[in-house]
Amino acid sequence: MTTTFATFQSLTRNMTRTLSLKAAEPSVALETKHFLATIPKIKTVDAFLKNTRVFTYAMNAFGLGDMAYAKGYMRKVLTEGIVDPKSFANRLNDERFTAFAKAFDFDNFGPLTTTRPAARQDVVDAYVRQKLEVDAGAENEGVRLALYFQREAPKVKSAYGLLADPALWKVLKTVYGFPTAMASADIEKQASAVTQRLKLAELQDPAKLDRLIRRFTARWDADQGVAASPTLALFPANGVGMRTGMALLNLKYGG
Repeated sequence: MTTTFATFQSLTRNMTRTLSLKAAEPSVALETKHFLATIPKIKTVDAFLKNTRVFTYAMNAFGLGDMAYAKGYMRKVLTEGIVDPKSFANRLNDERFTAFAKAFDFDNFGPLTTTRPAARQDVVDAYVRQKLEVDAGAENEGVRLALYFQREAPKVKSAYGLLADPALWKVLKTVYGFPTAMASADIEKQASAVTQRLKLAELQDPAKLDRLIRRFTARWDADQGVAASPTLALFPANGVGMRTGMALLNLKYGG
């Protein structure tokens, strides 16, 4: 049986080629072709939300596919933009929403929004990467976690960011053996426990990040020989969002 790290390594050894192959798959290529042909014609938030197929593609690209039904919620994200620190997107404890609002910044760019690479090719690239991770997870959840950690961990600015993301936290719990009961401790104590084990700067060092992923995959495979993994519970059934439930409820103070 192929190990989790071996599978992860086979995908990431030449990520450009891996993503190209994923992009060329018929189902992915078909949706991408439709998105690229249609998005330039969309000039307003209303038109964007009305075109369910295009909107859903974009939401999937940002890991928000499980929120595609919540168009009223996303209208508020888009119409308030990101310039105002108190805007709806900025008050959510989830950077996916600010990234989405930044890509589709109708507030600042109006009808020109969808002519920008940020709303076109950048979205396509993100969609393909999401599909790679989701499909890998269908075969091995550990591979999906490793790919997600590789992509998202370097962006984290504090231990609280690691604690707030269930998938990132699952990787760290596996690596360091943090007990489940730790979740009942004060958040400051949880953060302190993380920083005692991990220097956050290491997440920006590719070599050290790779070693951490190696440790995770080795522990993951060992654990799979004992009990089935509950990791799929971290991902919604459609395989795209990770923190939506918290995002719906947890606005920053003052929200």
